[in-house]
Amino acid sequence: MSIIYVFGLIAIIVTGFVFGRSRAAAVRGAKLHSRPVYHGAFVLISSLVPMLAVLAIGVPLADYAANSRAISALDPTLLDDQLRRGAALRDIIAVAKGQSQGDPAAALKNAADVYASVRSWASFLLVATGWVLGLLGLSFGLRAVAADFRARNHVERFVKWIMLGTACVAVLTTIGIVFSVLFETVRFFEKVSPFEFLFGLQWSPQTAIRADQAGSSGAFGIIPLVTGTLLITFIAILIAGPIGLFAAIYMAEYASPRFRAWAKPLLEILAGIPTVVLGFFAALTLAPLVRGWGQSFGLDVASESALAAGIVMGMMIIPFVSSLSDDVINAVPQSLRDGSYAMGSTRSETITKVVLPAAFAGIMSAFMLAISRAVGETMIVVMAAGLAANLTFNPLEAVTTFTVQIKTILVGDQEFDSAKTLSAFALGFVLFFFTLALNIIALQIVKRYREQYD
Repeated sequence: MSIIYVFGLIAIIVTGFVFGRSRAAAVRGAKLHSRPVYHGAFVLISSLVPMLAVLAIGVPLADYAANSRAISALDPTLLDDQLRRGAALRDIIAVAKGQSQGDPAAALKNAADVYASVRSWASFLLVATGWVLGLLGLSFGLRAVAADFRARNHVERFVKWIMLGTACVAVLTTIGIVFSVLFETVRFFEKVSPFEFLFGLQWSPQTAIRADQAGSSGAFGIIPLVTGTLLITFIAILIAGPIGLFAAIYMAEYASPRFRAWAKPLLEILAGIPTVVLGFFAALTLAPLVRGWGQSFGLDVASESALAAGIVMGMMIIPFVSSLSDDVINAVPQSLRDGSYAMGSTRSETITKVVLPAAFAGIMSAFMLAISRAVGETMIVVMAAGLAANLTFNPLEAVTTFTVQIKTILVGDQEFDSAKTLSAFALGFVLFFFTLALNIIALQIVKRYREQYD
C-alpha cells in the first residue's frame, strides 16, 4: 500500500506542478502577479497537503482498527491488559505475515485472518481517499490560476509555516527530552538521597548476591564518574587543543593553496572514523604501548587507562578544533593584517597580537564544541578506559565516565522501578546540566571578549 500511495502522490504532485506552471505561462492579455513557477508550486501544495493529511491521520486509524478487531476476534478480555495485548498482537502479526513457527491455533489463525482482512480494506480506503483528495486539490489549484492570483504570497506563507513548524518540533523535542529525563530523575531521588548522589564517593549500582557485599544495596555517589569524565576530557583537550589550533594557524596563514586543498580534507577524515574503530585502536595498539612505556620507567600502568582513552579521544576531536578555528581565522578581515604589517610587525607577531585575539570568540567556540564531544563519547572509554569507577586523578589507572555507566546500566532487559535503572536517567540529567554549564561559561567568556573588539 505504501509504495502504491507514494507513487500516486509523486505522480499527482508532479502533474500538478507541470500543469499549473504551463497554465500560468499560457495566460494572455494580462501581466501575471506571480511567475509561472509559483503557480505550479501552489498547485503542487494544493494536492500534496490533503494527501499527506490522509496519510498522517489514516495510518494510525487503520492500525488501531486492525489491531482492535484482531484482538477482539482472539480474546476481547485482552483489550484491558496492555502487556498481554502486545504479546498477542505480535503473534497475530507473525501469523498474518506467515512468519510463525509451527501450526498456529485455530483461534489465532482466525484472528490473523481478521487482521489481514481489515488491513487490506483499510489500505484500499487510504489509497482511494488519498488519491481522490489529491486530484480534488489539483483541480482546485488549477482553477485558481489567473493573472491576478497571488500565488507567490500563498507559497511563501506556506513555506513560512513549514519552517515555523520545524522550529517548533526542534524546540518541543528538546523540551520533551528534558522532561522525560527529569521525571525519571525525580523517581530516582525518591529512592536515593540527592546529597548521596551528588557528593557520594562510591559508585556501585549493581545488586550483590550476598547481603554482606559492598554493592548489595547499591552505592550511587557520582564523584568518581565526575573525576573520570574530567580526567579523560582534560587529556583529550591537551592533545587536540594545541595540535588542532596550530594546524589551523598553519593552514590559514602559512600553507599554500595547493597544500591546503588536500591537507584540510585529509585532516577532517579523522572526524568520520567510527568511534568503535578508534576504540579498537586504543585497546589493541595504544594501550599496550602506554603500558610498555610505563613499565620501562618503573610505573604501574593499568591495562585500561585514562591516558590511552584520552589520547585517542584527543585524536578524534582534532578536526573539531582545527576546522572551526581555520574558518574563524580566515574570517578575520585582511585589513587588520595589513594594518599590523604597516606598523612593522612580523607575520608571527601579527598572528599572535592581532589575528588570534580577533578570532578568539570563534576559537573558544571550537574548543567548547570539542570538549562537549569528548564528554559525550562512549565507545572509546568503554574499550580503552574500562568500567571501574575509581576516584583518582592518576591517568595511568582505569576510570569510567557518565556515558559509559549509562550504557552499562541500560544494556539488556531492565526493571524500570529499580534504583539501578533509574540512576541512568539521573546521570543523563546531570550530564545535561554539565554540558549546559560549559556552554554558558563559554558564552560569557566570548561575550566579554567580543566587547573589546566591537
